[in-house]
Amino acid sequence: MGINMKKLSLTVAVAILSMFSITSIHAAEKPMTVPGCKAPTAKAHNPATVKEPMAITKNLPKTMTIETNCGVIVISLLANKAPFTISKLSALVKAKYFDASFCHRLTTDGLFVLQCGDPTASGSGNPTGWKGFRDENLPANTPNNYPTGTVAMANSGPGTNGSQFFLIYADTTLGPNYSIWGKVTKGLDLLKKIAEVGAYKINPSDNKPYYATDGYPIQTVEIKKITVK
Repeated sequence: MGINMKKLSLTVAVAILSMFSITSIHAAEKPMTVPGCKAPTAKAHNPATVKEPMAITKNLPKTMTIETNCGVIVISLLANKAPFTISKLSALVKAKYFDASFCHRLTTDGLFVLQCGDPTASGSGNPTGWKGFRDENLPANTPNNYPTGTVAMANSGPGTNGSQFFLIYADTTLGPNYSIWGKVTKGLDLLKKIAEVGAYKINPSDNKPYYATDGYPIQTVEIKKITVK
């Protein structure tokens, strides 16, 4: 199962995320929140227009810090192995592209990721005007080739990278199709707690939320700000 960008309408995404005053998932059996998480204030929105760097940036950053409503996640950047990817992401970070956005996807069975980087929160958003950029630092096609702590790009096929990325919270085996550009050095415990709460989808037949192994995080994860240095 891949990390393809899920296509939902912006209208649906806004409705689902803004409705998170829901007090229970159907037949709820687990906690609904992670202790310490604050109520989100962001809203799903259209991607910003950011000038795309077409070459590797000089003096690439070494660290990315993601401040969320639940705590801080720090990522060590693999500048030597994925310089092109980091150049693109750094441009987005400096333009505040990711600020006030949601992590829109959580998977909890066989595939263990929290996916972020789409301001529309629909799974189909990327920087306005960007055509997709090349892959780099792809792993071998072996078991657990995306180990715990890995951070990689999400895409819709070769050369379609944009702004969406995923954080691995438990060893995962995938096709070697997703550029690895970082490793979580702080906040892995937070990712695991978010995963323990689980994911949900809305059943269109009754418009109620149900537990799912691939869906929106039950504990809403809002990216307040991302910085690099």
